[in-house]
Amino acid sequence: MPTVSKRGIEMPASPIRRLVPLAVGAMQRGTKVYRLNIGQPDLPTPPEAFEALRHIDRDVLEYSPSDGFLSLREKLREYYRRFNIEVETDDIIVTCGGSEAVLFAFMACLDPGDEIIVPEPAYANYMAFAISAGAKIVTVPSSIDDGFRLPPVEKFEALITPRTKGILICNPNNPTGYLYTMKEMLQIRDMVKTHNLYLFSDEVYREFCYTGAPYISAFHLPGIEEQVVLIDSVSKRYNECGIRIGALITKDKELRKTVMKFCQARLSPPLLGQIVAEASIDASREYMLETYNEYVERRNLLIDEINKIPGCYSPIPMGAFYTVARLPVDDADKFCQWCLREFEYEGQTVFMAPASGFYSTPGLGLDQVRIAYVLEKDELRAAMKVLRKALEAYPGRVD
Repeated sequence: MPTVSKRGIEMPASPIRRLVPLAVGAMQRGTKVYRLNIGQPDLPTPPEAFEALRHIDRDVLEYSPSDGFLSLREKLREYYRRFNIEVETDDIIVTCGGSEAVLFAFMACLDPGDEIIVPEPAYANYMAFAISAGAKIVTVPSSIDDGFRLPPVEKFEALITPRTKGILICNPNNPTGYLYTMKEMLQIRDMVKTHNLYLFSDEVYREFCYTGAPYISAFHLPGIEEQVVLIDSVSKRYNECGIRIGALITKDKELRKTVMKFCQARLSPPLLGQIVAEASIDASREYMLETYNEYVERRNLLIDEINKIPGCYSPIPMGAFYTVARLPVDDADKFCQWCLREFEYEGQTVFMAPASGFYSTPGLGLDQVRIAYVLEKDELRAAMKVLRKALEAYPGRVD
């Protein structure tokens, strides 16, 4: 028998999705499962998106240009201007979701054996995309005890080697909800400039910043404009994860030419998704504000309820719609499995993502979970009651 690839063996299973079979089993037993494991918004997609789908004026659903429709890229350029992100239409390449943007960025910028420094916990798929590119993620741990703020610069500097090609940040952060300050962003800028690195900046959650301070993009940092590779997606801000439309934005012409080779190899981004995404950019201010306010209320409710549970702690996330919480358990992976396999309270249980899957450093995050507050407030409140009951019953509880 032939054997599968080493790359395939090293590819990590998703901490977000790998417990899905257990959740399906619980539902088949008649248990209601509160899905807190994945960033799948439950809020409605903008009506403009559905109107565009209903009125498609095409006889053929054709290939689009490999970098996406010009009209979509022009509207994205105007969208970024709302955030004082000044880019040209040609700087924007439309991708099959933000995931493909990360993968193509790594494939175009990194050779096998190259290294990227990433603060952890970090979005788990970064590791998968790095393995696909033959590159290595080198992590700098942040701590729940100080709210997951940026680790000291000295920690980064100690990890920089001749193989280091870039620093990757997610701002606002998935999974922690942390929002980097201007001081922290300037520290990152200085490292990138000093060591001639790429700055990969995943800014998918820019619409969800809860501090009241101006949003800081990597493109706002002077002196490294051509070293920035910005990752974006319409999935979260317009509640349309299934259309699979993202973007890679860079001012580096040579890098764009290289990325385009990968774009051409996969032919084109989704035609229908681009039509929906272009229409969604016209979503009203009222729609965007209602979405924002709903997440603020959910965040406040969730954090208040978690921190009322004996032995639990979560810092207050300042962006996105996730938090990482510490639980009084011996092993959060086992706890999350137990909740789906063995536990129910009044016919209900909870589905969370073990946070260990967002860490690369062995032993970190073992008592933590990522919770996505993508359920309506009454559902969130009920889920936290079920979590409290689960922790009271769990055999591996640690006090």
